[in-house]
Amino acid sequence: MAKRIIINADDFGLCKGVNEAVVKAHNEGVLTSATLMVNMPAAEDAVEIAKLEPSLGVGVHLNLSEGRPVSKDSCVHCLLDGDGRFAYSPLKLSAMCIALHKIRHAIETELAAQIQWVIDRELVPTHLDSHKHIHSFPAIFPIVCRLASRFGISAIRWPFEPKVVCQRPWPLFTEGGRKRAAIVRTMAKINRIQNRDFLRTEGLFGIAHTGKIDVNFLRAVALYSPAMTAEVMTHPGLADGLDPSQTRLVKQRRVEFEALCSEKTKQCFKDSATKLVHYGQL
Repeated sequence: MAKRIIINADDFGLCKGVNEAVVKAHNEGVLTSATLMVNMPAAEDAVEIAKLEPSLGVGVHLNLSEGRPVSKDSCVHCLLDGDGRFAYSPLKLSAMCIALHKIRHAIETELAAQIQWVIDRELVPTHLDSHKHIHSFPAIFPIVCRLASRFGISAIRWPFEPKVVCQRPWPLFTEGGRKRAAIVRTMAKINRIQNRDFLRTEGLFGIAHTGKIDVNFLRAVALYSPAMTAEVMTHPGLADGLDPSQTRLVKQRRVEFEALCSEKTKQCFKDSATKLVHYGQL
């Protein structure tokens, strides 16, 4: 059986530049999937793109830390600041979730509204993932599993990145990348104990290398992935609408876009006999 790799673009809908990069990287490169960040300025534009690209798998990029909520329910006010924007970091929100029922209820209400937003626009989500890995925090993961079951979504990203990616011959990871990957890997192990019904892959690549994903990294995935079925997390984008105050990956998004479209990248996956798929094809 050939290895299967999902190459996903997070933050679909963030801005026009991200949307343009997603559609070009899918049509001209190796991108197979994208996850919609529904409360961002270009989300409606992303929906129209998705409807024109039936071969692009589209999931929901659940978000509890950037922008304004989708839900109009007053219960979500406890997640917001005085300006009506999400107020808390993933770590603080997870801690609050453990302690307070009203926070758990508000999170479930808001995430349900984000998924429903996509369904209301006649898209069928292939999977769920999240901004800053919030879905994998053990206090929140059961909520996401309930929502996946409720909405008939069969897959949730499993952010288990094998330790081997921080060793040679893999490219050098970013500063703090090893620690970040180790923390998320631990959460992923707990998630698997909590509920494995929605886990469809054997790993995720791109956590330790966030900010350094390029042709060399994608080549390493093609050649050295120890998993038969895995996902690659990417953040492609072009300049239109990217705000340096909102994302630390402004220049890097262009690098990732070009890497996804590179002839060298395409040839590497072809030579390795890797099958490029999206979650809906697993």
